[in-house]
Amino acid sequence: MQNLLLKDELISNLIQGKVVSFPTDTVPALAVLPDHVNLIYSLKRRSFSKPLILMADCFEKFIPYIQGSDFERILWLRMSQKYWPGALTMVLPASDKLPDSMKAKTIGLRIPNHPEALTILTQLGCLATTSANLSGKPPLEKMRDIASIFPTVSVLNYHHSLLSTGVPSTVVKWMVDGWEVLRQGQIYLD
Repeated sequence: MQNLLLKDELISNLIQGKVVSFPTDTVPALAVLPDHVNLIYSLKRRSFSKPLILMADCFEKFIPYIQGSDFERILWLRMSQKYWPGALTMVLPASDKLPDSMKAKTIGLRIPNHPEALTILTQLGCLATTSANLSGKPPLEKMRDIASIFPTVSVLNYHHSLLSTGVPSTVVKWMVDGWEVLRQGQIYLD
């Protein structure tokens, strides 16, 4: 398959504004630079009412995109230090610095615990991501299947056993009085 690429080629395509796919610790991701999220919505046939999340390699890269009191930021940082990298998505109040294509009151954030994903994210900063699947279908778990279903997507040529668990991340949302679990996944909060 011609769309199975090495990491450097994949990163080059991301920089050019193309959609790519790489493994994470949960399910493989479709990813794009935040200014190009419309490509993912079109590709997946996904409703714009379903937001994408931002992935990065460290909490500091999310700071421009979130807003909260100093106390809240300390609590969020503590949560990130406890569970990241890992299968936890935190939904936090969004700042006005999100690209127009991602404007919302909240934004989901995650740092995956996968060496290939972290290498890509380290080189590119924040990426807008979602699971690799057509909307309403189960997430694809093999990179070759992703390359076949999405022939226009640049897919990381990755065949190692360390791919993903197939279990989605736990999603928690910050509320005035603490965390609310929106989706139970791999991680159980203490």
